Amino acid sequence: MNIFRFCGDMLHLVSIMLLIFKLQKSKSCVGVSCRMQEMYAMVFCFRYLDLLWSYISLYNSVMKIIFITSTVYLVYMMRFKTPICQTYERTNDSFQYELYLLGPCALFGLIFTEEYSVPDILWSMSIWLESVAIIPQLVLMQQRKEIENLTSDFVGCMGAYRAFYILNWIYRYFAEDYVNWIGWAGGIIQTGLYCDFFYYYAKSRWYGNKLVLPGAT
Repeated sequence: MNIFRFCGDMLHLVSIMLLIFKLQKSKSCVGVSCRMQEMYAMVFCFRYLDLLWSYISLYNSVMKIIFITSTVYLVYMMRFKTPICQTYERTNDSFQYELYLLGPCALFGLIFTEEYSVPDILWSMSIWLESVAIIPQLVLMQQRKEIENLTSDFVGCMGAYRAFYILNWIYRYFAEDYVNWIGWAGGIIQTGLYCDFFYYYAKSRWYGNKLVLPGAT
């Protein structure tokens, strides 16, 4: 464990806690993509299957369980828990990831897996799925004139988490000769999708304004 990995994990955890706090406090999930959370629930379930048979450390196991349960809880709140579910923008949160992303990610998982076992294929698929999981949220935000501060902070923390993971990979490459081409490729794609958002997020924070994305209607 190095400082970059730890910071990345904490930023990821903070992003989830921010979203849970927003939903619980406002009793509203307006501007938040449940479909993104569904994708992340699949990512964590596919990636952390090894919880069933492998123990690395208490920290590792606890973080995996928190990521799975908190993300499933977010989906539950947005889909079923009143009054939060009554504010869910089903019409606007309409990016069909099951049509456009699941198939290609499953195919990439098969092509780029290191071993042809179910856990390895699902792990590989989870990398590609996470790399594009932000798309439903970005599509939803493009449809709004202004983005609430907590929602933009949530997405900002998600992007920062991935940036710290890239620093973690760079550190491990030089310190440990660590190589993970699949993870690196997925991380670069994911970070690239955040770049445009980060520019406008930083600009809104600098001037103390709400986040406004170009092209929003």
